[in-house]
Amino acid sequence: MLASMERKPATQESILKAENVSVYYGSVLAVGGVYLDIAKNKIVAFIGPSGCGKSTLLRCFNRLNDLIPSARVEGRISFHGQNLYDKKVDTIEVCRRIGMVFQKPTPFPKSIYENIAFGARVNGYRGNMDELVEKSLRKAALWDEVKDKLKQSGLALSGGQQQRLCIARAVAIEPEVILMDEPCSALDPISTLQIEDLLQELKSQHTIVIVTHNMQQASRVSDMTAFFNAEATKDGKMGYLVEYDRTEMIFQRPKEQATLDYVNGVFG
Repeated sequence: MLASMERKPATQESILKAENVSVYYGSVLAVGGVYLDIAKNKIVAFIGPSGCGKSTLLRCFNRLNDLIPSARVEGRISFHGQNLYDKKVDTIEVCRRIGMVFQKPTPFPKSIYENIAFGARVNGYRGNMDELVEKSLRKAALWDEVKDKLKQSGLALSGGQQQRLCIARAVAIEPEVILMDEPCSALDPISTLQIEDLLQELKSQHTIVIVTHNMQQASRVSDMTAFFNAEATKDGKMGYLVEYDRTEMIFQRPKEQATLDYVNGVFG
């Protein structure tokens, strides 16, 4: 089971791998035939126009699509070589080791302290909670701003602070991978840059996959970039992976004309 899987040392080997992955909603093919390797301690950006399947694929990596009754995943998604969709896999353990930060900041309606402590308790943490809360808030570059108001509601923070609180909550349970679905889309430019700086610090201990519509953000923060596109079908749109390469190659010397057109703003 995933819970007993041995952790591997940091290498350039894949931590996550998608092999011929397709996602259906009922009979509708939403994303088709994706092959993708994600290396440990890298930041990978998913870019592409709306409706091309970026977020759909992202949610496959920690099985959030399981919450949608009509969703079906075909192909293989592996984590440290183990099939995430094997019937023996503990989905709770998947969500612990592969965390998620959503587009809109979603702090719990609890104190700043409890936003961190609650998830840690649920996941069985038995250490010094005060130390964990401080450590997590420091990792999210938020400690100095909130250390004197830990008993105040997390909902009282600014939008950028709320998103960093959500990141602190995610890192508190020490996931190996953090998935981020447009985490800066609702934030102002200053808060966005704070999140981007934070990502560079976090990747020394975590692998990060980020969906973004911001081309400049993808070029600034990511090591690898995957460009997705969509084509019209009789049922709507089908997303597919066009090109996946080092970020500098995607933005400076892409192999595909569609990639070049997108990063230069010709469409999308």
